[in-house]
Amino acid sequence: MRIGNRDFDTANKTYIMGILNVTPDSFSDGGRFNRPDAALFHAEEMIKEGADIIDVGGESTRPGHTVISVEEEINRVIPIIESITSRFDIPVSIDTYKSEVARQAIAAGACLVNDIWGLKADSKMAGLIAAKQVACCLMHNRQEAVYQDFLQDMKGDLAESVRLAKAAGIPDDNIILDPGIGFGKTYELNLQAMNRLEELHQLGYPILLAASRKSVIGLTLDLPANERAEGTMATTVLGVMKGCSFVRVHDIRENKRVIQMTEAILESAKIQDADKEISR
Repeated sequence: MRIGNRDFDTANKTYIMGILNVTPDSFSDGGRFNRPDAALFHAEEMIKEGADIIDVGGESTRPGHTVISVEEEINRVIPIIESITSRFDIPVSIDTYKSEVARQAIAAGACLVNDIWGLKADSKMAGLIAAKQVACCLMHNRQEAVYQDFLQDMKGDLAESVRLAKAAGIPDDNIILDPGIGFGKTYELNLQAMNRLEELHQLGYPILLAASRKSVIGLTLDLPANERAEGTMATTVLGVMKGCSFVRVHDIRENKRVIQMTEAILESAKIQDADKEISR
């Protein structure tokens, strides 16, 4: 698929979306990058370490977060997006579920909308994405973690987001799906979602896995957010092995190396299988 001016081989590679939270209250790095100079420096750092996309978010979506106004969110993210896109040749994503924030972010240079409500929170979002011809990542989410059959219900919810996208005119090759680790799920359901990631391929779209430093890792390892790098890398390996096209992470260098190593091992297995077929 094409995001901005770059082509992504979503069938054979796993790419890194680097997280840039310009918020004072993010669960992991709140307040560290909400000044323009600090945000720009961190973006440059992530690009040097191998990020393929920079995802800019202006409102924390952690449990118990404070909802902010559209105006405040715009004031936080637009200067950062403008600074990144004017200085660096890298696709920028806007992490928002509000269409007006997305509209101004796209005008500032963003080429992907990362919507944690999968087009369901703002009725204008799907039409905006279609009209602006940008890519979108549609995340699974629910107000409450209540399901009849978790995997089937999750796939059904994502399929509904896809229907909203297609009804608005968003083409298939502009759609990414995200299982929504940490959103509308219990600890056990988060683990189940990751364990059965490959089932989401049945929907027919590239998958983004965003588990970096989240509570499912903290609860498993009994560690605070700033000590969850190894747990995150375990989820990245799993994501690569289960065919995820993107991982959204904080620690770029480490996850880049993990992806390269995992892909090399999987590629070796493909070569061996091909050699066996030839020798038959």
